[in-house]
Amino acid sequence: MGNRFGLRPAYRGPAHIHHASRASWTYPILVAAAVTGLSGCGDRNTFVPPPPPKVEIATPLKQNVTRYLLATGNTAAVNSTTLVARVQGFIQSINYNDGDTVKAGQTLFVIEQKPYQLALEQAQAGMASAQASTKKSKADYDRQADLAAKNISSQATLDAATATYDAAVASQKQAQVNIDQAQLNLGYTEVKAPFDGIVTARQVSLGQLVGAGSPTTLATIVQLEPIYANFYVSETDVQNIRENMKARGLTPEELKKIPVEVGLQNETGYPHQGTLDYVAPSLTAATGTLQVRGIFPNSHRALLPGYFVRVRVPRGKENDALLVPDRVVGSDQAGRYLFVVNKDDIVEQRKVELGQQVGDLRVIDKGLSPDDRVVISGLMSVVAGQKIQPISKTISAPAPGSDAAQ
Repeated sequence: MGNRFGLRPAYRGPAHIHHASRASWTYPILVAAAVTGLSGCGDRNTFVPPPPPKVEIATPLKQNVTRYLLATGNTAAVNSTTLVARVQGFIQSINYNDGDTVKAGQTLFVIEQKPYQLALEQAQAGMASAQASTKKSKADYDRQADLAAKNISSQATLDAATATYDAAVASQKQAQVNIDQAQLNLGYTEVKAPFDGIVTARQVSLGQLVGAGSPTTLATIVQLEPIYANFYVSETDVQNIRENMKARGLTPEELKKIPVEVGLQNETGYPHQGTLDYVAPSLTAATGTLQVRGIFPNSHRALLPGYFVRVRVPRGKENDALLVPDRVVGSDQAGRYLFVVNKDDIVEQRKVELGQQVGDLRVIDKGLSPDDRVVISGLMSVVAGQKIQPISKTISAPAPGSDAAQ
């Protein structure tokens, strides 16, 4: 019987038998295909280890290097003096502007001079009187001595004339002392620069009374040319210096000819050149250090007293020092190290002792040989024990004029 579309239902009897029979022989084929497919996927996913990473390596740079003793210090004025009023009086004139550069002997302050000029004239008058008394007493003495020799005058009269003459001579000497003191006090009324330097802002004003009871500070003068740089070296450095002096045959006086270089914090290198000026005769027991001082011309006045400076003193030259880029030096709890590559291209961590820095390079004092291959790239990715594919590079020499390059 037909459905609502007028179609007759299909006959299902024999067809079921046909489909079941087809499924029975199709299943083994699908299973075999699946097994074959899985087997093929297994071959394609076999793990292949990646090749060793490419890492740049280089042998240390061999170069002659000047060894330096490095320290930090402070600059200090060769002379720095407070100007004071040594006599009492009113400030009569101020003959400089605050911060002026002055020469030795230049008058900076004048204290009221009239009282001291009068005192000098008074002392000079006293000298004239003393000289007159001495002249008269000398004549009396000569006369009495002549009379005594002729037995005309008594010995007592001669003794009196002698005493009078001696007193007159003493009075004349006192009069000379009074003149000297008056001249000295008059000279103190002019406060002069004791050396070339820069005068600070004045501490007094015109017309102000100074020197009443105690010396009054007027200003300070500071000498900037030359200038000192004070620094300290350790006991070990002192011993090394002494051994170096002995090897070079230097005397303590010749030691003062050794060059000293300093640099400020905002300067590159050590642009200021000077010489060793003073070495303390003994170590400071509390710190185990020795005070050393250099002196610098400072003609351009680039150095001011109180500056913090970097100091270096040459200790001699070393031939064929080994240098590597400073950036490749690592550090851990055991100290400083480098990554080196052995003959099997395996990375090893090598403990080293560092020397001074030369430009961007670092001197390696111990732990490295000239033939060692040092890792200079990929430092964050390499580890000890890792096999690498080395790429040979060359370490460039520092530019001429670098700190210790020779």
